[in-house]
Amino acid sequence: MEKFTTRQNKVSRLIQKELAEIFIRELKSEFNGLLISVTVVRVTADLSLARCYLSIYPAEKSADTLKHIKALTKPIRGIIGNKVAKQLRIIPELEFFIDDSLDYLDNIDKLLKS
Repeated sequence: MEKFTTRQNKVSRLIQKELAEIFIRELKSEFNGLLISVTVVRVTADLSLARCYLSIYPAEKSADTLKHIKALTKPIRGIIGNKVAKQLRIIPELEFFIDDSLDYLDNIDKLLKS
């Protein structure tokens, strides 16, 4: 398992918190009625890339929503840059992925019950 430095963990938490705020406040109208949660953010050792895992509900719309979020990556990174300019010198590039761990757990749960 990969070991993360304290700095990586702090930057990850900061980006996760800011992303969650952005989806709740600033992009609420973009994703009408969808629940988007930022489950995990992992930052590379050189702090140049942040892999952001999103849980999207309802799951049927997750592929289209992810595509839309990827199209908005630059503006989202700009918003984060404005918010954390005092804490971070360089804002990492953002990559978005679907976190399907909840679906996986749900599937296991269904299999165990049958």
